[in-house]
Amino acid sequence: MAEKNTTPVEPAEAVVLSRSEHTISRRNIDPDALKILFRLNRLGFTAYLTGGAVRDMLLGKEPKDFDIATDARPAQVKKYFTNAFIIGRRFRLAHIHFRCGKIIEVATFRRDPGPDALGLLTAGTAPQYAFGTPAQDAWRRDITVNALFYDPVSATLIDHIGGLADLRSRRIRVIGVAGERFREDPVRIWRVIRYAARLGFAIDDDLGREISAQRHLLSGCSPARLYEEFSKDLLGPQTRHVISGLRDHGILRPLLGCIGEAFETDPLLFNKVCSLLDISDHEKSLRHDLGLTEMAALLFWPWAESLLIGAPPDPYTVLKKAFMNAEMAVALPKGLRAQVIDVVALIARMIRALHTGNMRWSLRGRLQFALASRLCFLIEQNRTPEEGESFENLFRQAFPARPLFGTKRHRRRRKRKPPPQ
Repeated sequence: MAEKNTTPVEPAEAVVLSRSEHTISRRNIDPDALKILFRLNRLGFTAYLTGGAVRDMLLGKEPKDFDIATDARPAQVKKYFTNAFIIGRRFRLAHIHFRCGKIIEVATFRRDPGPDALGLLTAGTAPQYAFGTPAQDAWRRDITVNALFYDPVSATLIDHIGGLADLRSRRIRVIGVAGERFREDPVRIWRVIRYAARLGFAIDDDLGREISAQRHLLSGCSPARLYEEFSKDLLGPQTRHVISGLRDHGILRPLLGCIGEAFETDPLLFNKVCSLLDISDHEKSLRHDLGLTEMAALLFWPWAESLLIGAPPDPYTVLKKAFMNAEMAVALPKGLRAQVIDVVALIARMIRALHTGNMRWSLRGRLQFALASRLCFLIEQNRTPEEGESFENLFRQAFPARPLFGTKRHRRRRKRKPPPQ
């Protein structure tokens, strides 16, 4: 029996709220984003603020990324903005650059191009640009709360898909039929869990069942693309809640292989992960930037620690083999993987030294020693170190009589042989 076509139909009219009916203020919008919006409007184009910025302002949060949707084509945006650069192959976007590395993305209203256009693209022909209306653009997005538009000229809020109702009820809902959307792009499963975790919103039981039924599709996605999503979770806010959400829905096993399986089956192990990620999330809330190597090392440390119990003195070989055999769908770049292994191996040596008093201080010459020293303090003290605190302080407290950084050995000079006569 053929599957019934359940693609949603666009509503006849959008819900439009006037300035007095919503809480968004232009004072909370990036001035450069406002300049772009008003300039496009003066040029005769329609331009709206959309995405996470609209959602966050309605929730009373400080927005971070200010994305713009417009009926201006990418070439037109580039024509009128000298600091605009066109990117993308399948869907061309305009990135408008400002000082200090700020980039504001301007995208043309799009619609789903349909299977024929996507088939041509897969076959290697010229990209198919399916431009559309604001309503079509809203319906092609992933979740309802990210598909709202704000018009700064009239100060109105525009809702084509019921996102306002979902914001009020604090729930995540996929636009369209969830099963079909997940099969089109399984990464949407990950995004649904991420948004629910970061916003503290609920995932309906029906949507949860679709996630369970389709989660195996994530293993077939591009490893590089999965790594991109993984990086967003580690570097973004609420990492602990996101990782917990992935575990609750059985996503860690297909993504992280044996490591994810250990996190899903060992509650004590995962509790250690959560404790470390809670500390890192607090650091991020204070606007302290944490690098990808640091976050990955924190995430993998409890698993690595369980492997290194009773391991030989050099943990590097053990960790390298374990990562290679983990069968992760997320492809960590070789450089990052090597850095994480180096940091974790150094942490293992430091923690062992805190129990034995034996430390190879020559390791201070390693590039990752300072980071490992900081993380060792965090793991042992369950807090981030203050200025001047590190592994060395813990070692001095544990073994005050031991020399810090070792002692210099004086080599005896060899007597030179007399030159032959």
